[in-house]
Amino acid sequence: MRLILLGAPGAGKGTQATFIKEKFNIPQISTGDMLRAAVKVGTQLGLEAKKFMDAGGLVPDEVIIGLVKERIKDADCANGFLFDGFPRTIPQAEAMKQAGVGIDYVVEIDVPDAAIVERMSGRRSHPASGRTYHVKFNPPKVEGKDDVTGEDLVQRDDDKEEVVLKRLEVYHNQTEQLIGYYSDWANSGQGGAPKYVKVNGLGELNTIKEEIFVALK
Repeated sequence: MRLILLGAPGAGKGTQATFIKEKFNIPQISTGDMLRAAVKVGTQLGLEAKKFMDAGGLVPDEVIIGLVKERIKDADCANGFLFDGFPRTIPQAEAMKQAGVGIDYVVEIDVPDAAIVERMSGRRSHPASGRTYHVKFNPPKVEGKDDVTGEDLVQRDDDKEEVVLKRLEVYHNQTEQLIGYYSDWANSGQGGAPKYVKVNGLGELNTIKEEIFVALK
């Protein structure tokens, strides 16, 4: 089971990725984790990536693709893998295709922007314990206070509405094009094309999970 998970930040990809990797016994591969591991071990590609990272630049696509090809040879990828946050752009998707990295399914979790803003900007947390709340969906007993300690709850900077909107803008400008790219390829009838699955990301977690599992049979 070789999968790519697509969806806007806050669409619930992380939660569903956990369900998928447990069911199919496959690793979740993010470019960030992959880069850190390669740098730590000191592989040739890792050292190359480190040069760009140290200079504050973006790691070029060819280095990323090289790391991906190395990573999926590892023993834990015997049953497949789940790409999380990769590819991010059409050139990365094209490079992966040219490199012969096969994909069985592309799963898109579709959630409207307004729902994502409500989800993320309503989150509050108790920093000391890590307990989380939501002003609408899981409110504390006393507004703005932790249920256990009574201490103030905080809103993380990346959950603030203006930051969420900025992240959504980046997603729409850069990554959303992949939805068209992969759905067109899936519908092309070409050999080696992945199947494309679109699920509604609004609703109960388990309902969304079951819809994905039924589609992946």
